[in-house]
This record gives sequence, structure tokens and C-alpha cells, in this order.
Amino acid sequence: MITNVFRRRLWAPVGVLTSLAYLVHQRRVALAEMRGAHGQHPVDRSLLELKMVQIVFRHGARSPLKPLPQEEQQVEWNLRLLEVPPQTQFDYTVTDLTGGPKPYSPLDSQYRKTVLKGGMFAGQLTKVGMWQMFALGERLRKNYVEDIPFLSPTFNPQEVFVRSTNIYRNLESTRCLLAGLFPHQKEGPTIIHTDEASSEVLYPNFQNCCSLRERIRGRRRAASLQPGISEDLKKVKEGLGMASTDEVDFIVLLDNMAAEQAHGLPSCPTLERFTQLIEQRAVDTVLYVQSDDRESLQMVVGPFLHLLESNLLRAVDPATPAGKTRKLYLYAAHDTTLMPLLMALGIFDHKWPPFAVDVTLELYQHRESKEWFVQLYYHGEEQVPRGCPDRLCPLDKFLNTMSVYTLNPEKYHTLCSQAQVMELRNAE
Repeated sequence: MITNVFRRRLWAPVGVLTSLAYLVHQRRVALAEMRGAHGQHPVDRSLLELKMVQIVFRHGARSPLKPLPQEEQQVEWNLRLLEVPPQTQFDYTVTDLTGGPKPYSPLDSQYRKTVLKGGMFAGQLTKVGMWQMFALGERLRKNYVEDIPFLSPTFNPQEVFVRSTNIYRNLESTRCLLAGLFPHQKEGPTIIHTDEASSEVLYPNFQNCCSLRERIRGRRRAASLQPGISEDLKKVKEGLGMASTDEVDFIVLLDNMAAEQAHGLPSCPTLERFTQLIEQRAVDTVLYVQSDDRESLQMVVGPFLHLLESNLLRAVDPATPAGKTRKLYLYAAHDTTLMPLLMALGIFDHKWPPFAVDVTLELYQHRESKEWFVQLYYHGEEQVPRGCPDRLCPLDKFLNTMSVYTLNPEKYHTLCSQAQVMELRNAE
């Protein structure tokens, strides 16, 4: 049932897959030819025209997802932290990918079962997080409305496509970003598109990908036993006065520490003392659990890369009908999305993605040669993707970098089903 829904709905907006496959080949050949004619000379940036922007961002600061095991180590998450700044108000409607009613969110229901000291639920976006997202929206407004007259000064659904995971903190983060980008100004309804949890691609979907689930099963617990990680975890737990049996790892420690620091709450001195160690070991834990080999990254972020790639291909295809592309694509995601995305692009700095951070992908066309280029930013800073000669990357080279990890629906389904097939064979 899930598989059928997954095949039918998940990539429906992307277009006909066989056409895309042909278009990938066609565009790469054409772009390679243009590189031969124009690639020997520096690109005159004054002749570049911005055609499309895709932005993947993490939500703003929130309460922890899981409290520390001992109550005396927990800070108070007062409900006053949830006050909504008037400047961040922005009306929106949530639909599924086909425009239907908002799907049920099992993750939100799960978060509401954990009530933190002070009364807040786990994972709630706070006033601090709302301001962070509003500030990101203001930065985008300066970049794409004021400095470059690329977007209309008011929200226009014909120019902007918005998609978020179906988790309330992400939907509300998107609201705040839009309020900063388009201060209370709209030319049409603001729709935030989302998907069923069973077929979501904006985060690693362990529910939908059997092979990925099997790979990580037990690895998070085993990660805490790895040399180096094990000794450091023991040292930090002893400093916190925790028992050796207390169920906590570096990811939980970092989550609490980052949330507390973002809100200026009185954190445990031991957590502050081990800030860098906790962050580094949390990253090491994720790399061990999730792995950065090709197949693992394909299953974790491959479908999302396919979505980003498809937007690029539609934009450069002269046969694309008017109105089938947007100028701006916004994707509200998570740290677990951004880390593998950064790894796939070859720009991961081995630091945990902070709240409200963004990966921005700009698409340019040269007015004379008609050649296409990509410019990549992380946290507002220019990046050089793997396989690219410079920060301004020819589209064909950027597509080649993405193609290593990109998975279309059929390949994703095949790869994710391998573990299930093996289980069936073993059962026979």
C-alpha cells in the first residue's frame, strides 16, 4: 500500500521521468559543447542573468527533542518562550502535494507526548527561533528583492513554491521566513506543500526505505561503544554526574546543549566545558550510524537531490511551458537533511548545521553564450562543490556531482527494497 502511494504521489510534480532522463543527457552534451567554445575564458559576471533560486533551510531554534535523564540537569522551558512576535505573522494554508488536505503528522503527535520541565513540548519552535527565521527572510529579501530585482516585493504564488516537512516547527519556521521576505504582502494565497510521513523525501525516511532501516538498526547504540566515542562519552557522563546506565548519547547531549545556548538558558557547566567535544562526537556518531558511503547517501538524500535536479532541468529546458517553473523554491528541512546534502555536494565542514542555516542554489544563464552556471552558498558563504573548478560552476559539472547520489523513484524503490527481498529469501 505504502509502495503504491509512494510511486504514484511522491514525485508527481517532478514530471515525466523518462523525459527527464533524456533531458539530462541532452543538456550535458550541449553544455559540454559550450564549455569547449567558451570555457577557456573567465566568465563575465555582468553578463549573467539569475534564473532560479532553490533554498533548503533548517528550522529555527526549538526546545530539545529529548530531555537529559536527570531532572536536576534539565533547564526550565517556560511557555513564555512561545510568544509570537507580531512582525512574524503571515497567513498560510497547508496542503498535501496534490493540493488536498493537510496530512496527519505522526511526528508532531509523538513530540506532544514529551512534556519538558516548564511545560513546553519537545521540539517546539520558540520566539528565538521565529526571530532567526525572520532574519533569514530579511536576508533573502535584501539579496533577491532589493540588491537584485529578481523577485516581486510581494509574495506571488506564480514566482514562489514552498514545501516543508509536515512538522509544526518547520511550518511555523517557514511562516516566519516568508514574513521577513515579504513583510505582510501577498498577491495570492500562501500554500505550504507537504507530504505524508510514509513518503517524505525532505529527511531520511527510515519508514519507507527498508534497506536504510536495516543498515542503521542497532548502529546508534553501537556508536557509543566505538573507540574514542566510548571513552569521551564516559568522561562527559561522569562530569554530569550520570550513572553509566543512563541512556544518553552525544546526539542527545548536543541537542540539549544547542537548544539551551540558543536561548541563553543556564546550562550545566559541564556541558559548556565540553561544547566542542560534544559537537564533534555527535557528528562522529551520525557518520558512524548513517555512514557516508555512496549507497547510504543515495538512500538518505538521493530522492531529494532528484527533486532539486529536476527543478534545474525544467528551468533550462526551452520546451518547458510557461508557469511550470518558479523563480524561488523554498524547502523547510532538518539537520538530518542538511548533513547528507552537504556531504553529497562535497562541502560538509564536519560541524553540526545550526538552527536557521540555509543551503542556497542559484541558477544563472550567460546572456551571450547562453551557457548555464550554478552558484552554491552555505550559511550565506560561497562554496565550491565537488567536481567544480570554481565557485561559479558550469551546470554540466554540477549535474555530474549530483548524479553520483541522485536517485529517481524507480532506483530508490529498488535500492530500498533490497533488504526486504533478502528477508523474504531468508524466510523461505
